[in-house]
Amino acid sequence: MRAGQWLIVVTLVLHAWALYRAIATPEGLDLSFAHALSLVGGLAVLVAWTSGMFRTLPQVAAVVLPVAAACAILPAFSRSSHRFTFGAEEGLATAHITVALLAYALFVVAAMQAAVMTGLEKRLHRGLPQAGAEDSPPLLTLERYEFRLIYAGFALLTLALASGFIFSEQMFGKPVTFTHKNVFSVAGWAAFAILLFGRWRYGWRGRIALRWIIAGTLLLVLGYLGSKFVMEVLLHRA
Repeated sequence: MRAGQWLIVVTLVLHAWALYRAIATPEGLDLSFAHALSLVGGLAVLVAWTSGMFRTLPQVAAVVLPVAAACAILPAFSRSSHRFTFGAEEGLATAHITVALLAYALFVVAAMQAAVMTGLEKRLHRGLPQAGAEDSPPLLTLERYEFRLIYAGFALLTLALASGFIFSEQMFGKPVTFTHKNVFSVAGWAAFAILLFGRWRYGWRGRIALRWIIAGTLLLVLGYLGSKFVMEVLLHRA
């Protein structure tokens, strides 16, 4: 394993340890905006690294790593907290949150890969060199892998939404309500459902797929992190 790979491993371990100490409190899980953003950033790095994307598409690493580093240090400058009040099924609630955050990370990585691939495709059509990606796999191979990420993220998101709607009272002690978070999350799920149907029925790819990937990811980010930012940072509410 190269020095750069070891550095990523060590950084991920330290990041996970620091987040665990910050999030797992005696009063419950503290998933404030800063902690949630840091966790999603760390998971995005984990997904991109374990999948080999940093090797095949260095441009993704050039975006993911600096952003994740900034997210990792954000909790040190944040004083807000948002501790969950669990219901009778604390383990189920923890699993629900873990699955949802992993789904978000998969979609974020897929969106970044889609953006990079679109740039490579434009350069290819113009007859320009691929700016350091000469050794990367063909675009069709990358596209197939990208949709594997999306299929996995969609399955996890479906599981998270279904468990949230069915077991909300058991997990969090209150029935599900139609908040901004839930509405945006369902809209994001619908965007990816349309994308996958269009991929299966009409062979959507390239720019059409990119638009749906970006739209679905933005809806999910607005639904979870966006609602947290407004409530905790702007309105100072837990």
